[in-house]
Amino acid sequence: MPRIALYAGSFDPVTNGHFDVIRHAVRLADKLVLAIGVHPGKAPLFSAEERLAMLQETCTPLAREAKCELSCVTFSGLVVDTAKKEGATLLIRGLRDGTDFNYEMQMAGMNETMAPGVQTVFLPASPMVRPITATLVRQIAGMGGDVSAFVPASVAAHLKKKFSRA
Repeated sequence: MPRIALYAGSFDPVTNGHFDVIRHAVRLADKLVLAIGVHPGKAPLFSAEERLAMLQETCTPLAREAKCELSCVTFSGLVVDTAKKEGATLLIRGLRDGTDFNYEMQMAGMNETMAPGVQTVFLPASPMVRPITATLVRQIAGMGGDVSAFVPASVAAHLKKKFSRA
C-alpha cells in the first residue's frame, strides 16, 4: 500500500520554508499531495491557479529526484476531509518554533478525533528558514524589498511582476 501524505497551506506564495518541509516530506511518502487552502473570506495575493503553477514549477523536480509522485490540489473544507478524499494517511506539518508547536498540537488532536486513520507528522524547519513566513515575504516584496533569500527564484520573479503592476 503506497504511503500518501498531504501537506496543506495557503502557499501565498510558496516560500523556502515550505520548500524545506516539502524536501523532507517527499522522502517520507510515495505520493505527496500539496493542498492549497482556498477560503472565500480571505483575499490572497496570488490566485489559486497561480499558486498551483508555482508549486508545480518549484516542487516537481524535487519530487522527481526523490522518486515521489507529486499532486497539487485546491480545497475549501477541512484538511482531514481533503486528506481522506486524496487517500492520504499522513498529514505533514512544518514547525518553526514553540508557538507553531502549540498550535499544531491542538490541530493534530482535533484532526485525530475527526479522522483517526490520518496521522499528523511534524517536520522541523531547518534553522536557515525558520524566520520565513509568507506574510513577511508579501510585505517585503510589496515595499520593493529583495525577497530572493526567502523564496525560490521563479517565485521571486512572480512577486516582482505582481508588485510592478500595483
